[in-house]
Amino acid sequence: MRIGKKKINVKPSVKGIIGMKTLYVSDLDGTLLNSDRKLSEYTIETLNKLTEKGMLFSYATARSFLSASVVTRGLMVKVPIITLNGTFIADAKSGEKLISHYFTEEQKSIFEKSFDKFQVFPLVYSLIDDNEKVSWLEDKENDEIKNYLKIRKGDKRLRPVSLKDDLYEGEIFTFIYLGKKDEIKEVYDYFFNTKDFTCYFQKELYVEDYWCEVMPKNTSKGSAINKLKNMLGAERVITFGDAINDIPMFEISDESYAVENAVEELKNHATGVIKSNDDNGVAEWLINNFSP
Repeated sequence: MRIGKKKINVKPSVKGIIGMKTLYVSDLDGTLLNSDRKLSEYTIETLNKLTEKGMLFSYATARSFLSASVVTRGLMVKVPIITLNGTFIADAKSGEKLISHYFTEEQKSIFEKSFDKFQVFPLVYSLIDDNEKVSWLEDKENDEIKNYLKIRKGDKRLRPVSLKDDLYEGEIFTFIYLGKKDEIKEVYDYFFNTKDFTCYFQKELYVEDYWCEVMPKNTSKGSAINKLKNMLGAERVITFGDAINDIPMFEISDESYAVENAVEELKNHATGVIKSNDDNGVAEWLINNFSP
C-alpha cells in the first residue's frame, strides 16, 4: 500500500488466507534473481523447503523456457510456469507448451507494412517445426541487436535470415525491437495505437538499451496467471515483481509485492514493498508469511 509517497509494508490478511488454496507467482529478473542474474543459495533452499511443505509456487518471466531453465537450475517448481510474458504456460520440467498464443496472418501483415516506416528491424520469436527460433535480418542489426546476439552466442535458437519473407516462417509469438529510447518509443506508439497488440516499452534491466515487445492481443502475465490459477484450482494469487510488465499480474492478484528495487510505477500498484532482489526479498517474505 502507498499513502502519498510513503511506502508501507503490508502483511497479508490471515483471515483471508487460512484454509484457502493460494498460488504464489514471482517474476525472475530483478525480482527473484539478484543483480548477477542468479538465484542465491538462500532463495533456492528457502523456496524448495516451502514447496516441499505444500506451497504452490511458480514464476512468470519475459524469458523463454530455455533461458529461464538455466537461471532457475536447482529450484524445485512442481506446477506449470509462465514464459515470454504470458505467451506460454509450460510444464516446468519438460517445457511442453500447455497453452500458447500466436499472431494471426492479419496481424503479421501489420508488421510487414511497418518495415518501410521504421529503420529498426525486430527480433522475431517463433516456433518452426516445433523448435523455438529467434530470427533477424542479417546486415540490418543495430548496436543493440549486435549486443543481444553477442551475449547469446551459441544459442541454438538464433536464426539469421537474408530475406524479409523468411522472418515470417512458422508460428510467431513475439516481435522485439531494441535500440535507442526515442526510436524505440516511436515503434511502441505505432503498435500500441493499433489496439490490436499487447505492447511493452521500457529500459533494459542490465544495460542502457530500450526495448519494445509486441505480442498478440490479451497476452500478459496477468491473463496467464488467471489461467494457471484455474488449472490448479487455486482460490487466491499472490505475486512479486519489479518492472512495468509485471503490472498486469499485480492487477489480477489478491496481494502483490514489489521488491525495493522495483520501478515506482509498479510500486503504485503493489499491496506492499519488500526487500530488494539482492536481499532475497521474495524468499524472506515467503518464509515469514507462508503457512501450509
